Amino acid sequence: METRTGLGAVDPGELLASRAYNVLREAILSNRLASGERLSVPQLARQLELSRSPVREAVQRLIFDGLAVHIPHRGAAVARADVEDLRQLYVVREVLEGLAARLAFERLDDAAVERLGEILHQHQAAIARGADESTHIDFDIRFHTGIRELTGNRHLNDMLARAQGRSHLALHSLWRGERAREMAIEEHRRILEALATRQCAAAESAARAHVVGIAGRVEEATRTSPASPRSPALEEGGGGDS
Repeated sequence: METRTGLGAVDPGELLASRAYNVLREAILSNRLASGERLSVPQLARQLELSRSPVREAVQRLIFDGLAVHIPHRGAAVARADVEDLRQLYVVREVLEGLAARLAFERLDDAAVERLGEILHQHQAAIARGADESTHIDFDIRFHTGIRELTGNRHLNDMLARAQGRSHLALHSLWRGERAREMAIEEHRRILEALATRQCAAAESAARAHVVGIAGRVEEATRTSPASPRSPALEEGGGGDS
């Protein structure tokens, strides 16, 4: 006898929306879609060769993640790095990163240490070759993703993915340069060394210190910048799908 589960077929549109989201998220974090740039659903749909529905869903997810904003009657745009928002974000992210390091420690094995070490090695080599900001961000994301995925905690993983993505917007508009990259690599090394030597408390402390360091560099950049970033504003015209 055929079993009736009551489940319907998977909507292909859901898969397309995820693909569109991943492409757009990567474009934002690599600055190919710059802060303040409009996210026109029809235009993006043409570029991605998709219908508007999955692209619209992807843009809504970007808004939920804090990587885009919606302005009534004008549409969506890539979010800008707002200084006060980042200050508040780093307070939360400091705690979450420390927790991630502690939970990752509980599931750590030699293979995981080796993977994180290889990411760090490649990151350092890329920076030594003069890699651009996008390459730095890619390796930074890979390192943090490697740690948070080790936790095995889906809720923490999701929260950190949003927090890390949002804070990466600051790399393009608030602070950048060789010094910032070198400091980030050194802070990653301290986290990895604590994990590799099985020092749980030290790993948690190093992870939290890393976020404090990022926050400090952002503060320094805002003091030396001629103008602090403000909330995004779109050009006149166009609706939500314009």
